[in-house]
Amino acid sequence: MLSEFKAFAIKGNVIDLAVGFVVGAAFGKIVTSFTTDILMPPIGLALGAVDFSNLFVNLSSKHYATIADAKKAGAPTLNVGLFLNTIIDFVIIAFAVFLLVRWINHLTGADKPQPANTKDCPFCATTIPLAASRCPHCTSELKAA
Repeated sequence: MLSEFKAFAIKGNVIDLAVGFVVGAAFGKIVTSFTTDILMPPIGLALGAVDFSNLFVNLSSKHYATIADAKKAGAPTLNVGLFLNTIIDFVIIAFAVFLLVRWINHLTGADKPQPANTKDCPFCATTIPLAASRCPHCTSELKAA
């Protein structure tokens, strides 16, 4: 059983998955930093000096100046700004993954159309194989191409 596990663990797919996971986690941190530190401050400035990381709705009766103060006091809050930052992180990562998959499909040729292997019967308009000499639906004889 140990030798089977060893064979499984050192297979290329498992190692590739582990490397992909580590690189993905690092990429996620980079995107989070980009969103929090570079993208959101100018957007907040353009919207009237709004700090999105500190944008929250206080659900308690007391007033708190920051999310940190509210959390320290144990007050319930809706952290709208943090949620917005997370949504923007997700959109950036999803777009990056889309571009990566698109590029890989282009390299492997998966995005090229496959040659047609069917045609329409000229008599009944049913889809039939290219090599057919007679339509299986209407039994019309087809001319050779």
